[in-house]
This record gives sequence, structure tokens and C-alpha cells, in this order.
Amino acid sequence: MKFGIISDTHITSKTKKTHITELIEQLKGAFKDVERIIHAGDVSEEFFLNELENLAPITCVRGNVDKIAKLEQFVKFSHGRYNIGVIHILPENLEEFMKKYELHIIIFGHTHIPLIEGTKFNTFLINPGSPTSPKTPPQKLGFLKPVARPSVITLNIDENDIMSTFIITLKI
Repeated sequence: MKFGIISDTHITSKTKKTHITELIEQLKGAFKDVERIIHAGDVSEEFFLNELENLAPITCVRGNVDKIAKLEQFVKFSHGRYNIGVIHILPENLEEFMKKYELHIIIFGHTHIPLIEGTKFNTFLINPGSPTSPKTPPQKLGFLKPVARPSVITLNIDENDIMSTFIITLKI
């Protein structure tokens, strides 16, 4: 199964229609062949979820600026042998949270910085960054100064439960 992962779109009725159209067109390419879209919160307004639903079925959680009543703060589902959690802001005691919900993967947003990282307690963290208001990742010693880029992520879990995940930079 291939998932398209997005967060922190912050799309409102005041967003220019041309920006929304451009974003949707970019997502059509980035999320080509995805079977489900996961939005890790801060959609802002429900009409944008409907736009995403035209691309693929969607799972979405409520972010700290969302005003969409039907969204839950945390969603858990399984695919293959993996338990996957979706939340907007990571809990303070992440290891305890992961064990409590028996999660292998947690998808989150809020930081606007893309991240694909394993933990010392054998779980996988995924943050797609933001396609509309990206932030610059912290600089790492020995590397060039990082640049903020609009991004989403794809996650594929194949029939043998082998995962592959990619950060996709958009041209917006």
C-alpha cells in the first residue's frame, strides 16, 4: 500500500485560488498511485479536505489551528504488521506513548520540517514538513546550510511488509 503524507497546509477561504489549484496539481504528481492520503493536521478549513479526497481516501487528525469538529486528535490504524499512529504534535514522553498504543510508526506534523527517523526504542518517526509554509531544518555540522523547501512524503509498505519512504520537494 502506498500512502501520501501531508501536514500543515493551512489552507483557508482567504488563500488565493491559484495557490490552491497549483498545490492540488503538484499533489496529483507527488501522490500519483497513492491509495490513501494521511494529513497530520493544520488543514485549517474543511473544503481543502474535500479537495484532497478527490485524489484518494483520506485520514486526517486535528491540528492546533484546525476548526474542523469531526477530526480526532489521534488516529491509530494497522497495515500489514505495522501499527501506525497519526497525531499533530508529538507527546512529551514519546517512548511511553508509542508503547501504550503499541505503535511501530508515528506520523506527525506541527514543525513544518520534514523528518524520516528511527528511534532508539525501535519506532519510526515521519513528518512531511509543510507544502505551503516550510521551515528550515537545523544545520548539522559538516553539511551545507539547509534551505526550507515545500514538501510531502510517500510511504510504501509492500506485500512483504518492507517499507520505503521518500521526501518529495514540491515546486510551489
